[in-house]
Amino acid sequence: MEAALAKIPTVRHGNPPCGAGASRLNGTVVRQATEREMTQPKKVVLAYSGGLDTSIILKWLQVEYGCEVVTFTADLGQGEELEPARKKAEMLGIKPENIFIEDLREEFVRDFVFPMFRANAQYEGLYLLGTSIARPLISKRLVEIAAETGADAVSHGATGKGNDQVRFELSAYALNPEIKVIAPWREWDLGSRTKLLEFAEAHQIPIAKDKRGEAPFSVDANLLHTSSEGKVLEDPAEEAPDYVYQRTVHPEDAPDTPEYIEIEFENGDAVGINGERLSPATILTQLNDYGRKHGIGRLDLVEGRFVGMKSRGIYETPGGTILLDAHRGIESITMDRMAIHLKDELMPRYAELIYNGFWYSPEREMLQALIDKSQEHVTGTVRMKLYKGLARVVARWSEHSLYSEEQVTFEEDMGAYDQTDAQGFIQLQGLRLRLLANRNRKFR
Repeated sequence: MEAALAKIPTVRHGNPPCGAGASRLNGTVVRQATEREMTQPKKVVLAYSGGLDTSIILKWLQVEYGCEVVTFTADLGQGEELEPARKKAEMLGIKPENIFIEDLREEFVRDFVFPMFRANAQYEGLYLLGTSIARPLISKRLVEIAAETGADAVSHGATGKGNDQVRFELSAYALNPEIKVIAPWREWDLGSRTKLLEFAEAHQIPIAKDKRGEAPFSVDANLLHTSSEGKVLEDPAEEAPDYVYQRTVHPEDAPDTPEYIEIEFENGDAVGINGERLSPATILTQLNDYGRKHGIGRLDLVEGRFVGMKSRGIYETPGGTILLDAHRGIESITMDRMAIHLKDELMPRYAELIYNGFWYSPEREMLQALIDKSQEHVTGTVRMKLYKGLARVVARWSEHSLYSEEQVTFEEDMGAYDQTDAQGFIQLQGLRLRLLANRNRKFR
């Protein structure tokens, strides 16, 4: 028994006294392993940005758990140079073979953003889910890298107040039910900016000058959007300062001349712009450029978080806003009326699943199968007018179109539609209404 207990790792807080995690064996005090120690990870894969907070987490994992740390930094199009993250990880003692920096932009747009946009997904009718849709991909790679490196845990820097902790962890458990997840913000006592800076200074973690004061707001960014929250944005009764917007010009300062672009679709996905076929990430990048120039895609939203509280965020989704309107435009001529209506009824549930972190759930996959089926003929071209913060569909055409000019024309339709058919149609539709009206007259 003593040999077995000797193999159990200890934490830095020292041994507990007898009676508090200890027992006597043949008159000798023998330390008992705590539940935390019995499940203590040996190697952890950390979602690492290279910023101050995740650098503190990296060092905290090393100090608190005494474990080997693997860092994973994803390029999702956030527009930042990622090599500094490698240098910082090396400076903090991470072996070169344990540093993973990957360009996931194409996979992000192709396998996550585009499937979501086939559904026209908007949480609470407005939010295009830019942060939400990035988390399942990051979690997927965390779990895959853990398997590749023999790690038994993953870690993230999400706080205990937000949605991201839920998204990261639900995705991780769906992909590996045995994985351990370490969420430092729910464990440590570094609950203030002062304590974080003190920890950083005590462990020789470089602190940028602009990090010593209070940050005006926090930012999350990827190829789909930029999200800004906190500090100057916490009072929803105050208009957000214009400096918060980083991805779009102010609509009032946008060009005074509208710009027209054409977006081509195949099976519900954008495949080209202005006659040029492009990769998914390139399409979204170019649409972002158009949206930035014309001040498109700004959103000031108070949303209901999954954890229960309300939060105010400033979102910028320039390319996504153009893409959503264009996609609805091509659907309008290629999808059946009742199919569109059913899809629109399901959209809020689909969006909520993504927002709440259930990308890898069976219900999301079931809805995705239905949505993808609906997109079989969503192929064609949409012309968009971009002007002063707005993206408008002004023309659309497709070989798969259900639109019949012969039937809807106000001119002679040459028998394409028999207007007398409408009388019987209306009589049948009105039958139950007439029966109800006659019944109700008796009880007035």
